[in-house]
Amino acid sequence: MAPLNEEQLHQIRDERKEQIKSAALQVFARKGILSAKMSMIAETAGISNGLLYHYFKSKDELFTSLVQEAMAESEAALRSVYDMPGTPLERIRALTAEILNEDGTPYFMLIHQAATSDGVPEQVKQLQQQYSMDTYVDMLLPLFEEGQQAGELAEGDPRELIVCYLSVLSGVMVINSNGSKVYQIPKADMLMRLVARK
Repeated sequence: MAPLNEEQLHQIRDERKEQIKSAALQVFARKGILSAKMSMIAETAGISNGLLYHYFKSKDELFTSLVQEAMAESEAALRSVYDMPGTPLERIRALTAEILNEDGTPYFMLIHQAATSDGVPEQVKQLQQQYSMDTYVDMLLPLFEEGQQAGELAEGDPRELIVCYLSVLSGVMVINSNGSKVYQIPKADMLMRLVARK
């Protein structure tokens, strides 16, 4: 068998790193940073502890890397609403459906763990300041103001309306994250009743 060339080795390293990050996302989303162990992540990824430490020097480094990616993705998702076709209400509905997509639950829970858990690294605390609720409200403000001017969205303080909208979405995602069948994720159209003009 011929030895692997540099490109093949690089691809294998990238794939292994993604495998580790995917496993870590699942573990951190469920356990938070304090209860998660590197051995749990290695086991979930199906690799040895030694190999895991070859890619990430510490649990804090791995957690910080994942939170950074998740927050950047959440910002990109919110900004993408301005590239969507349709009226403001239609775009908010599409964004809501995307947020409620179960594929994003581990990422959401990771961000939630970063915001609510003890023992998060200092760099994650700095990221939280960069990606605060005010940041997300500011991103959505022009769209909600446009929707109010068009008569599609509820009247009143648009910032308060956005905070209400994001808080309800966060609550729904937290309740859904534990896999309980008692609660079910509402459809985006149902949540639109919170922001749509009556």
